[in-house]
Amino acid sequence: MTTIGFIGTGVMGKSMARHLLQGGHGLHLYTRTKSKAKDLLEEGAVWKESPGELASVSDVVITMVGYPEDVKEVYMGENGLIERAEAGALLIDMTTSDPALAAEIAEQAALKNIHVLDAPVSGGDIGAKNAELAIMAGGTEEAFAKAEPVFRLLGTNIRHLGKAGAGQSTKMANQIAIASTMMGVSESLVYAEKAGLNVEQVLDTIETGAAGSFSLSKLGRRMIAEDFEPGFYVKHFIKDMRIAVESAKKMGLELHGLELAESLYAQLAENGWENAGTQALIKYYFQK
Repeated sequence: MTTIGFIGTGVMGKSMARHLLQGGHGLHLYTRTKSKAKDLLEEGAVWKESPGELASVSDVVITMVGYPEDVKEVYMGENGLIERAEAGALLIDMTTSDPALAAEIAEQAALKNIHVLDAPVSGGDIGAKNAELAIMAGGTEEAFAKAEPVFRLLGTNIRHLGKAGAGQSTKMANQIAIASTMMGVSESLVYAEKAGLNVEQVLDTIETGAAGSFSLSKLGRRMIAEDFEPGFYVKHFIKDMRIAVESAKKMGLELHGLELAESLYAQLAENGWENAGTQALIKYYFQK
């Protein structure tokens, strides 16, 4: 089986890494905080002391880190993945990051005959745990063909969308759709409560109609239960929206719903909710 290196064992990354281990692959791990990988190490994964060390002994490396600057450091920094990976290796960034950075990484990796994909995901903690993620890949056909058997351990909707950066651009489209949807879900439930309705009955009624969505059915119920544990962090969603805003501006686009959502989430973070799940947006409305 393929030897896979995995960097980043957060809310989603840990479940993804476990699926690879359970799929029979040898798994090498690196994360900034080793204690976060403790259970995976006990299950058979092997710890490496740096991204470079991990790359040097892995056929495939998957990264699931926090921010574009983290991606750049892991891939292009000293003792990073591109420096230490062998020719023919496959590097897959599943972080939601900047499309322009994805293209830059692919260009640098090609100079060493290293295959690269940008393959961000959607589905949150639930999709990661159930191996039902949507995977949006950008890169060469050859790289995608090498990656597809690995992707099938992680997701069910797996798409090759074009050249390097296309996966990240598709994820931006996904996040833009979610941004306004989360405002709509929050406002719908707040309105129902203020109208004196049974909010759970309202949700049961409207989720099967035109209003239905993952955000309404899954995150709406977490809002009602006041369960704000992160399936996806507020701080990371803000990062994604800011990437999307800048990308849109470069195209000459003004996306008013996206910009409003980003401003509301920024206020939510300022009020101490940056480490909560995105469903915590409903707190913004109750604080008004």
